[in-house]
Amino acid sequence: MIFANIEYLFLLLLLIPYIVWYILRRKRSEASLQVSTTRMYMKAPKSWKVYFLHAPFLLRILAFVMIILVLARPQTTDNWQNSEIEGIDIMLAMDISTSMLAEDLQPNRLEAAKQVAAEFINGRPNDNIGLTVFAGEAFTQCPLTIDHGVLLNLFRSVSCEMIYNGMIEDGTALGMGLANAVTRLKDSKAKSKVVILLTDGVNNRGELSPLTAAEIAKKFGIRVYTIGVGTNGTAPYPLRTYSGTQYIQTPVEIDEQTLTQIAGTTNGNYFRATSNSKLKEVYAEIDKLEKTKLSVKEFSKREEEYEVFALVAFFCILFELLIRNTILKKIP
Repeated sequence: MIFANIEYLFLLLLLIPYIVWYILRRKRSEASLQVSTTRMYMKAPKSWKVYFLHAPFLLRILAFVMIILVLARPQTTDNWQNSEIEGIDIMLAMDISTSMLAEDLQPNRLEAAKQVAAEFINGRPNDNIGLTVFAGEAFTQCPLTIDHGVLLNLFRSVSCEMIYNGMIEDGTALGMGLANAVTRLKDSKAKSKVVILLTDGVNNRGELSPLTAAEIAKKFGIRVYTIGVGTNGTAPYPLRTYSGTQYIQTPVEIDEQTLTQIAGTTNGNYFRATSNSKLKEVYAEIDKLEKTKLSVKEFSKREEEYEVFALVAFFCILFELLIRNTILKKIP
C-alpha cells in the first residue's frame, strides 16, 4: 500500500500535544475527598461504567488517525514492467603524455579531461565502459565493465606520474592507443561499439600507424570519435627543474588531419576542445550521438483504498457520541 498524499501523515504529530493536554486536564479536574483511611473502600465493588471512562478519548484519537489516513489517500498498486535495454560498449582512449600537463585548460588538460569523462560515465549507467591510457606505449587501465564505481576509482589514479615513475614511456603513440582500445572491443557482442580517443599531440611513437589502427577498427564495426584538446597558439607548461617548477610557453601541435581521417574512416566525428567548456560540449555531443536504446513496457493500475478508513472514523465518532450521551452522560 502507498499514499498519494503522504505529507498529510505529519498531522499525526498533533496527537502528542493532545494526549499531554488530556492527561493534565484529567488530573486538574478530578474531584478529591479527604478521609482518614481508604481501607474500607478496597473491597468496594466497581461500576462497569468505570471501564468506559476513557473510551471517548480513545475513540476520538482513533477517528483522528483514520481521517488523516483518508486525507493521505491510501492506494494499492498492481503493475508489471518488461524492460529491454541495448547497451553500448565504449572504450575511452586517453593520452597521458607529459604535454597533457599544459594549463591552457584548468587545472590542466589531463585533469580537465578526467573530470568531464567522469561526468560522461556517470550519465551512462547502462553501458559497458573501459579505459585505455597511452603515451609512448599503451595499456588497458580498466577493461569493459558495467561496474562504473570500479572504473571511476581506476580513472582517478591516472596521472602523468606513471611516466615520471618509469611505468610507461613518454610520447604520443596514437596508433597503439587506438589499437589497444579496439582489441578490447573486437569480440564484443554489442550492436554499437565506440572508441573515444582524446589526445593533445602528434603521433611520434609506436609501431602501428593511427590510420592502420583506424582500418582495423572499421573492420570490426567500431566507430571512433576523436578529440583534439588544447588551445590555439601556445600554452603554459610547467617544466620541472632542480630549482623548482618553471612555466614556459610551448606551441600547441595537434595533428587534426590525422584525427579527422581516423574519425572519417570509422564513420565517427572529430572534435576540437580549446577550453573546459568546449570539452564538456564535445562529450555532450557524443552523448547525444550514442544514446542507449531503451524499450520499456509497463502496466500500472492503482485503486483508492480510503473507504475502510473512512468507515472506521465514522463509527468511532458515532460510538463516542453514544457513550458520551448514554453511559457517561453527566447531569448538571
